[in-house]
Amino acid sequence: MSLSSFLLLFLGGIVTGTFGAMLGLGGGVFLIPFLALAFGLPMHQAIATSIVAVIATSSAGAAMNVERQIVNLRFGMVLEIATVCGAIFGGVTANLLSGQTLARIFAILLLFVSFMMIWRARRSKSENGTTSQNGTFPSSFKDEASGTVVSYTVHRVPLVLLVSLVAGNISGLLGIGGGIFKVPAMHMISGVPIKAATATSNFMIGVTAAASAFIYFANGHLNPFIASPAVLGVLGGSFLGIRINRRIKGTALTWVFVVVLLLVSIKMFWR
Repeated sequence: MSLSSFLLLFLGGIVTGTFGAMLGLGGGVFLIPFLALAFGLPMHQAIATSIVAVIATSSAGAAMNVERQIVNLRFGMVLEIATVCGAIFGGVTANLLSGQTLARIFAILLLFVSFMMIWRARRSKSENGTTSQNGTFPSSFKDEASGTVVSYTVHRVPLVLLVSLVAGNISGLLGIGGGIFKVPAMHMISGVPIKAATATSNFMIGVTAAASAFIYFANGHLNPFIASPAVLGVLGGSFLGIRINRRIKGTALTWVFVVVLLLVSIKMFWR
């Protein structure tokens, strides 16, 4: 590998890690198109690299969010049971599909991510105050942006478990984490504040990715010369993304991401 390729992968990892940590999506949503379009990497190798990068993103984000006591650990571990089962099945399924099929699935999923990001941008202003206290897994955290303490409980856990099973399958199949499903489900179905849902999802996605990573590695899809600089960049970008997320509201930036995702989705679908 040339020095220029190494630096490009490293910088690409920093950018994708920053965006992924800021939005709670793990980074795979941005890293896979980058690897597939900029380097022409086969989809299976791009997904395998993304899965390892998701583990790095989770490691960075989870450490900082647990320290801030924003992660609902008990709820996250319950959901992780279903998510890991789905991730293992998704990793097996991916090796039965062609790269073209995976690329089209990913392109369609990007459209879904775009609409989810639009929804999150519109709902972000309502994230303050105290939610219903009649559920389970009670928790609270301090919202650094508003300076208030948010207390909440969790509702309709079985339904979110079902969504987590699907999210784990998507993670193992496409290597993008699963936060695109779990964050909205925790927020809309269970009533978890969006910041706590994002932090809890970041805490879980590393375990989910690890469950399917060994399947891609066993099938020879993981290229260490590609994965190493990308993961190093993603790890550094994740720390940066979490710190930026504490200080700014990403509504305007979210709309930019939506446009980028739509363009990448169209390009990858017709590729």
